[in-house]
Amino acid sequence: MSAKANSYQLAELLGEALVAQGLTITTAESCTGGGIACAITDIAGSSSWFEQGFVTYSNAAKTKMLGVDARVIERDGAVSESVVAAMAQGACAHSGDAVGVAVSGVAGPGGGSPDKPVGTVWLACYLANSNHTHTRLLQLTGDRISIRQQTIVAALEDCLALLLASN
Repeated sequence: MSAKANSYQLAELLGEALVAQGLTITTAESCTGGGIACAITDIAGSSSWFEQGFVTYSNAAKTKMLGVDARVIERDGAVSESVVAAMAQGACAHSGDAVGVAVSGVAGPGGGSPDKPVGTVWLACYLANSNHTHTRLLQLTGDRISIRQQTIVAALEDCLALLLASN
């Protein structure tokens, strides 16, 4: 199965889980540039469980649109567990949605460092009703497109798993 088909099937299953629980989701994306929202809106009827998403590519946008503390970004870097957790929580706070998913990473081909090489991605899924945040560090390989697609799939997988575990 291709990664694109996989993201479609995962988004479809995620939508079913959200509808079953009467929840809605929002996205807060950096390295995927709206790709998670795109995967979600590929699903017919997604408007019943997805209303909006945030593309916050710059640090300033993360602060302005999601309320991520600039001091946390400076201290830990944009590609960090603390920042993606704050992004997911901020997306829910600003949208009113019950579920938030956030990603920030280094998709390449440049921009990596010894501490955070190309393919380093942090993702977070947040459930507002239980105030629970799941985070995961990914170390991906491939070109920019592949890293972004793998991130989209991982984010959808993690949100689905978190929803199913909470039900």
